[in-house]
Formats: sequence, C-alpha cells, structure tokens
Amino acid sequence: METNSFKMHPKWEQWNEAAKGTFWDVLGCTIESVSDRQVVVSLEIQPLHLNLIGILHGGVHATIIDSAMGLLAMIAKPEASVVTTNLNLNYVTKASQGRLLVTAELVHLSHKSITAQAFARLEDGTLCAFGTGTFRVL
Repeated sequence: METNSFKMHPKWEQWNEAAKGTFWDVLGCTIESVSDRQVVVSLEIQPLHLNLIGILHGGVHATIIDSAMGLLAMIAKPEASVVTTNLNLNYVTKASQGRLLVTAELVHLSHKSITAQAFARLEDGTLCAFGTGTFRVL
C-alpha cells in the first residue's frame, strides 16, 4: 500500500463509518498518513483533553497510541479482526497545547499476533509518550 492510500483501502469506508460516534471520533483524532508499516495520526489538544492539573490526560495518550497501533494492525491483517492484548506506555513529558502527532510502526507480524510501537510527539519534535502494543489476530 502506498503512503496516504488509506482512503483506497478496501475496508476504509467500513472503518470510517464504524468510527463515527466512537471515542476516537469524540476525541477528534485525524489520520495523517498510512503505509504498510507505518501510521501517523494527530490530535489538536483541546481543554477537554486535559486532566485536573492542566496537562494532556494519560488516557488520551493511551487511546491515541493504542488506536494508531491498532489501525496499523488492521491494515496488516485486513481479512481478520484484531484486538489489543497488551499495551505498555511510558510518559516522558507533559503537553497542554498544540498538535500531538503519533507515529506507529510495525515491529513484528505473524499469523496470530502483531507487535507495534508508537511515539507521541508535539509538532516541534518533543517526545511526550511512547509505547508498544501486541494485538491478537482473531
């Protein structure tokens, strides 16, 4: 699959329709680019994304990192359903405004599992969080 060809993916319309009204949609995440081995998604940080001390909530980091890696897993195995079985996160520095870019990369692919890693950075390159995820192919 060529970069940015996600709208031509056979399941794109189905996935796009399924995302409407979900947590992904409510958060305001956007798919920036897609290839066979990498997905980039973004989020404009809004007040609703912040925790009580005014920084991006860890659950927002977890959601967008998991979702970016999950989309990559879905692209890697479009004929199957995939679910997260393990998610490890490291929070590095705070963010409270701006645009967060999450880059997910494929680490390992087998018949029944997929492993990915993802990095959440502000537009200036500041690393905010990173993680790994394992996905079971159903």
